[in-house]
Amino acid sequence: MRGIEFVVDEAGERKAVMIDLSKHRELWEDFYDTVLAKERQREPRETLAEVKKKLGFSGG
Repeated sequence: MRGIEFVVDEAGERKAVMIDLSKHRELWEDFYDTVLAKERQREPRETLAEVKKKLGFSGG
């Protein structure tokens, strides 16, 4: 695929990838969003009701 190059070690194993962002910015953004979501899986969650209460919204 043009604009994507793998960095390999002495044994020929892929160790990293270089992405031409001018060609594949959306691909990188999707990858990055996925990594962030996985990192945040264990963070505490709040319900919508809790957030509304904190922001001072009343029912309805």
